[in-house]
Amino acid sequence: MGSFLAASRQQFRLDVLLWASLTTIFLQVLSNLANDYGDTVHGADSESRQGPVRAVQSGAISINQIKIAIGVSGALSLLSGLLLLHISVGLGSTVFYVFLAFGLVSIAAAYFYTAGKNPYGYAGLGDISVLLFFGFLGVLGTYFLHTGYFEWLNMLPALSMGLFATAVLNVNNIRDIESDKEAGKKSIPVRIGRKKAVVYHILLLSIGFSAAIGYMLLLPFEYSRLVILPAIIPLIINAKAVIQKTNSKALDPYLKQMALTSLVFMLLFGISIL
Repeated sequence: MGSFLAASRQQFRLDVLLWASLTTIFLQVLSNLANDYGDTVHGADSESRQGPVRAVQSGAISINQIKIAIGVSGALSLLSGLLLLHISVGLGSTVFYVFLAFGLVSIAAAYFYTAGKNPYGYAGLGDISVLLFFGFLGVLGTYFLHTGYFEWLNMLPALSMGLFATAVLNVNNIRDIESDKEAGKKSIPVRIGRKKAVVYHILLLSIGFSAAIGYMLLLPFEYSRLVILPAIIPLIINAKAVIQKTNSKALDPYLKQMALTSLVFMLLFGISIL
């Protein structure tokens, strides 16, 4: 999304896109490994969990092996991030140190979501973290690395991506609501109950799509802007599933569907602004 926005200003850089994408992938792998490890240690990945089988939970890999994998993915995230900053803002500048701090915080956030002594995901703070890192920092940070400046209007598409990423997490948390209760994981659905979590999910999707439409309305009108409209269809499908699928296993495929919907939305949005 950040790269599409930069391209719409004729300031796209392929090297920034490639290194930013690689850094993001390493951070996502780190987050997933740490989540697998943390949920196993804290008991959220118990036999009562209804989602896909996890690596440590199933015995496919040991605790020591996943610790090594976490260390390797964390190191790769840092190395890739440093190379990204080197080619975009240069080593040693003030901006470099600001983004280095963002990167270190990102690595810490990926790990301490469910790992560590006091994982913030167990306190119900995962949603705000996803909004900040997958939305505002990811989109606005990438845009800055392309262009060298910040633009307030980009807060709207950044908000869209952040809310859709949060919706992916919310589907996960609604699915795992019972096992999370048993493990003492106070996710948003655990705190407010399933019915209110469904309303919350609809708000995430509605506000996310509305923010994108708001961005479009602030641009000069072109018929290409209408390309974004079909993205509402998979959003409606996801919302309907969350409302109707009360069985955890039946809801599970819609976690992936929401993630893919975010991707489709981003691509249609990008096409509509270029």
